[in-house]
Amino acid sequence: MPKLKSKRAAMKRYRFTKSGRVKFQRPGRRHNMHVKSEKRKRDLNHPTYLQHVEQDKVERQLPYGGR
Repeated sequence: MPKLKSKRAAMKRYRFTKSGRVKFQRPGRRHNMHVKSEKRKRDLNHPTYLQHVEQDKVERQLPYGGR
């Protein structure tokens, strides 16, 4: 059976944790930082986790990354 291809854009955006959750960095940290408040910048600084509904989509795009 041939190897499955992964979506390259998904590989750059998502990482799987040891427990199987999907971690990603929030968008909005690239430019126009002087407009955003300090609290908003601090909140954007931490990675977050996908909801279970959307996690299934990412697992289909990355066949060898999850579970």
